[in-house]
Amino acid sequence: MKVTDLTLTNFNGRKFKVHTYTLATIGDLVTPQHPLAIVIPGGSFDHLSKREGEPVALAFNNYGFNSVVMEYNLVQEGDIYPDAGLDVLTTIKYFRDHAAEYQIDPEKIVTIGFSAGGHVASFANSMANAAAYQEQFAFKQVDVLPNKTILGYPLINLAKLGFEVPEGEVDLVPEDEFIKNSSLGVTSDTPATFIFHAWDDPIVLVTNTLEYVTALHDQNVPCEVHLFNRGGHGFSLGRTDMVVKGQEWQDNPHAAHWFDLAQEWLASEWQ
Repeated sequence: MKVTDLTLTNFNGRKFKVHTYTLATIGDLVTPQHPLAIVIPGGSFDHLSKREGEPVALAFNNYGFNSVVMEYNLVQEGDIYPDAGLDVLTTIKYFRDHAAEYQIDPEKIVTIGFSAGGHVASFANSMANAAAYQEQFAFKQVDVLPNKTILGYPLINLAKLGFEVPEGEVDLVPEDEFIKNSSLGVTSDTPATFIFHAWDDPIVLVTNTLEYVTALHDQNVPCEVHLFNRGGHGFSLGRTDMVVKGQEWQDNPHAAHWFDLAQEWLASEWQ
C-alpha cells in the first residue's frame, strides 16, 4: 500500500489536506480499477475524530477500495461553509481527474460521513446539485457528485441536537436554512444513500436520520437505513480495538454490522 498526503485547493481558493491509501498493483486483475472511499470524519466541527478516519479508510482497503481521509476546514479556521462542502466536491473532482493514476473507477466514488462529517457529506451533495452553487463556484455536477453516499449517525438538521448549543457558539451556526438542514437540498439527483444510526444516540438525535430518509423517499432516491437499538454516539466501527478508555460502550459488535451491511448494499447497487 502507498500512503501519501496531498494539499488541494478547493473551488473557493482555500487549501485543505487529504491522506490517500492506495493499494499496490496486483498483476492482471479481472477488475483492475478500484472503487474509491472518501472518508469524512466527525468531530463537532472543531476537530476531526481519528477513530472515524484512518481505521475506516483501512477497513475499506480490506474490501478492495482505494481510500482517502479528508481534512475539511474547521471552525477555528473561519466559517465552516461553504468551504467544508467545497472540500468534498474538490476531492471528488481531483480523483475523477486522476482516476488512471490512482487506479480507481471514476463511476464508483463513495463518500462516507460520520456525525458532523455526515452533515458535510450530505450538504456537499446538496451543493453539487444546486445551480446557484454550480454557477458561483464554476463546477459541473457530473464532475463533483459522488456515485453513492454512506452516512453514520449523521447530523442533518442543526436544530436536532441532544443538547443546547453553548451561547458562545451560537454565532457559528449558519443562518441559511438550506445549510442548517441538509435534507432541504435533497433532489432526485441525490446519490443513493446508506445510513446507520443508534436509536439511543444522545448527541445527534435519531430524528436527523428520520428526516433525511423522509426527504430521500419523497424524491424517490434509493436508500437503505439501519437503526440499531443501542450504540450511543460515535461508535465508529464498533470494534474492541477502537474503544477509548472510559467509553467501553463503543465496543458494539451488533452495531458493528453496519460495515458489512454497507458492503453488501454497495455490491447490490453496483450490479
